[in-house]
Amino acid sequence: MNTKVLETLEYDKIKAQLGAFLSTPVGRKEADNLTPETNVETINYWLRETADGVLIDRLKGGIPLTKLADVTPHLKRLNIGASLSATELSEISAVLRNTSKIASFFEQMNDEIIGESLLVLPAQAQNLSVLSDVTQKIQIAIDETGRINDEASFDLKAIRGKIVGNEQAVKNKMQAYTRGKSAQYLSDPLVTIRGDRYVLPVKAEYRSQFGGVVHDQSQTGQTLYIEPQAVVEINNKLSELRVKEQVEEQRVLQDLSAALEPFTSEISQNVNILGHFDFVNAKARLAARLDAMQPIVNTNNHVDLQQAWHPLLDKHIAVSNDIALGDGYKAIIITGPNTGGKTITIKTLGLLQLMAQSGLFITTKRPSTVGVFHEIFADIGDEQSIEQNLSTFSSHMANIVSMIDNIDDKSLVIFDELGAGTDPAEGAALAIAILDKVASLGGYVIATTHYPELKLYGYNRPETLNASMVFDVETLQPTYQFLMGVPGQSNALAIAKRLGFGEDVIGAATALTTESDQDLNNMIVDLVSQRDAVKKNNMTLETRLKSLEEQSEKLSEQQRKLEKERAQVVLDAKNEANHIVASTKKQAEQLITEIRKERLNSGSQNSHLSEQELQSKKKQLDQLRQNDSLEKNKILQKAKRAKMLAVGDEIVVQSYNQQGILVKQHSNGQWEVEMGILKMLVDEDDIIKTEATAKAQQSKKKQKRKKIVNTNVVVGSSRGTVNASLDLRGVRYESALSELDRYLDTAVLANLGTVEIIHGKGTGALRKGVTEFLRSDRRVKSFRFANANAGGDGATIAELS
Repeated sequence: MNTKVLETLEYDKIKAQLGAFLSTPVGRKEADNLTPETNVETINYWLRETADGVLIDRLKGGIPLTKLADVTPHLKRLNIGASLSATELSEISAVLRNTSKIASFFEQMNDEIIGESLLVLPAQAQNLSVLSDVTQKIQIAIDETGRINDEASFDLKAIRGKIVGNEQAVKNKMQAYTRGKSAQYLSDPLVTIRGDRYVLPVKAEYRSQFGGVVHDQSQTGQTLYIEPQAVVEINNKLSELRVKEQVEEQRVLQDLSAALEPFTSEISQNVNILGHFDFVNAKARLAARLDAMQPIVNTNNHVDLQQAWHPLLDKHIAVSNDIALGDGYKAIIITGPNTGGKTITIKTLGLLQLMAQSGLFITTKRPSTVGVFHEIFADIGDEQSIEQNLSTFSSHMANIVSMIDNIDDKSLVIFDELGAGTDPAEGAALAIAILDKVASLGGYVIATTHYPELKLYGYNRPETLNASMVFDVETLQPTYQFLMGVPGQSNALAIAKRLGFGEDVIGAATALTTESDQDLNNMIVDLVSQRDAVKKNNMTLETRLKSLEEQSEKLSEQQRKLEKERAQVVLDAKNEANHIVASTKKQAEQLITEIRKERLNSGSQNSHLSEQELQSKKKQLDQLRQNDSLEKNKILQKAKRAKMLAVGDEIVVQSYNQQGILVKQHSNGQWEVEMGILKMLVDEDDIIKTEATAKAQQSKKKQKRKKIVNTNVVVGSSRGTVNASLDLRGVRYESALSELDRYLDTAVLANLGTVEIIHGKGTGALRKGVTEFLRSDRRVKSFRFANANAGGDGATIAELS
């Protein structure tokens, strides 16, 4: 990608905004070296990185990196066997601590819902080398400020202990001189230090009162800083101890440096990965600041920017426009008044394309598509060159000539005021010739112009489309709205008339314009009015369609309710009929019994009703009974099936028309539903099962019926062997809560009064989830953490109702 277009389209200002979010030298270097890419796979990978960063930034506040120093020189010194200073080791320790923290951060996310949504960053985190032993060793020895700790070695701690004891002894002796009779010989009653030795400020005339060694004197010579003879020996001992301390500190630094030396390549790799994560963090935070979206990359160079605005403008003020290129046409000619927004529109297209090819999100309000251009050329602004003695027109032409030599079918060319700065007739002809040349080379082009001849060019040339910036003649103000398919309308006479010119001047000017100019202007007015009418009709149709859809949904709901009510009425009627038939049948059986007794008693063979005939009559009575079983009542069966909800069911939330999974049912009757990365509470009436779930459950139900005897035996035998403890350590969050729910059911059936749930400490996420679950579960009377000697807050004791 040529560097001139990056400067022309102000690409470096975007990079400067990116740099404000960086906190590591490697991240800043990567941002400084960022340029648009032309490989599609690389661009898509960069965009997926940014998407991961945006998701982590929104849900976790970003990748938790702290500010890091440049440790590259330190690693080079380690490679040649040099010993590092405490400060240098502290800076490497910061890299190692960040490595451990980031690796743990991504491992934790793997156990959460967000982990399933991340695309590429977790794989990069797996390349981090967590050097636990050497990290811990340096942390024990050196603090974050670069000071060597007492715990760095046993000898160092002992030496520093002796130093403290001797310093206290010296201070006590010296403080004694500042009180009592000796104080009168001092210029000030205080103890100070000269050359690492404790001294007293003694008046010069009383030097002999203390003996010892003079280490300094005041500028006037009236005060001598004397180390009294009584503390000389202790100070000598202190000096010896300090020398030993320095020697031991140097030995500690050498040992730590030697421990790090085998891992310089791993540390260097960690530095690069952490720096790259810092760069991804910055891309995500820039996207959040700009309110930008991830674009879709189209390899056919079909650009479709939906409601795009320039990223360097305030999003609350900037006007958003739809800009499309490449699908059906490869050239756009924009006409319209000055200060109408033509230049900012073409700059928006160019800069957003550069950003997308750099793996950055773009400023659009709706999902948009970008192309992949191997070169983007731009001729924008005043190109006048005083050094080369070139006019504006000559500079533009020289720039365009250099472009044409490199344009191909993978190039995007941006022209601002093409052909301006010379005779209008020749300028228009030259502009048309340049556009034809770019078209012959296969390039994509978007150009602005004032020449009316180029309005006709947009109609006559294939794969070319006119466009314009809308101007409000009533207010004499530009609207900055980009209008595709319609050339710019000439508003000079209309504006002059509104500003107060009389009819005589306006009439004379109109008479001087050519008939073709007037026809063209009238054609544009007609196109604009037709477009507005179509737009208005589309809005009306969309409103009506939405209304019809709502009515259709209401009718469908009413029909479902009517079918359900009808089925209920039929069921009630059948129940009543069955009641009547049952009563009649009972009476008939009594009658048959009496007749049978009579026949047996009389022994007569001449009865009018045989036994077979009596049983036949009874069978006819049985057939009068109405079947109210739900298995044959399809409507009520469907309604019942729809309400037989269970944890893990795939369902549809009707109000959002979104699929989800049932997580658990709360005490108020609402269900917790997981939809993608979101969780929300939904009323049961708003939930219906998916057809796949209903069929799966029906199949499972049939299989369960076949094994009901064996199942009952197993359940019955398991009640007596329920464990009073449930270990959830190492189980994923959602699976752990489901397992806990099943376990409580089993424990209640087994009449267990108290159970123990072991969840471990870890990050605390599982412990918090278990606590919230137990708090809202009606089966649990109370709960508490285990005693300190029984696991503490790594286990929870629950009392069951």
